[in-house]
Amino acid sequence: MTKTHDSAASESDVFERADVVADAVNVVTLREELEHWLRHRFELDSLRLNDVVLAVNEALANVAEFAYRHCDQTGTVDIRAEYERATSILTITVTDYGSWRDSSEREPRRTRGRGIPLMEALSDEVGIDAGAQGTTVCMRFGNISLSASRNGDEVATA
Repeated sequence: MTKTHDSAASESDVFERADVVADAVNVVTLREELEHWLRHRFELDSLRLNDVVLAVNEALANVAEFAYRHCDQTGTVDIRAEYERATSILTITVTDYGSWRDSSEREPRRTRGRGIPLMEALSDEVGIDAGAQGTTVCMRFGNISLSASRNGDEVATA
């Protein structure tokens, strides 16, 4: 299932992709689709745009690399970006249905593990809910403005 929608009647603007195969190729595609939506929907300078895209890319890359590594089959990822006009907050969630890294697993060299601190540095707020049914990363970005050229009644398509 893939869906994106915009609605002038709604108080929020939404970008959504669901049940996407969690692999490196699709991470690139999702990142590009989200970046396109952000560029055409919001007034973001290049630094802020890059911060949002990089933070989301980290969450997506973690899913592709880690969430399903102990599974025999390919897993999926969902991404949802929702803009609340009343608060000017963009909330982006990335959800997988795999498993969180076992705390007993340690990499021999500490060359990894920078993704979560990077997401925390790039967003205004990060929440991670990891459980038996998967993991959801929720990032919030404040002070986001709709593009002056957008009147909210166009439908975004991929």
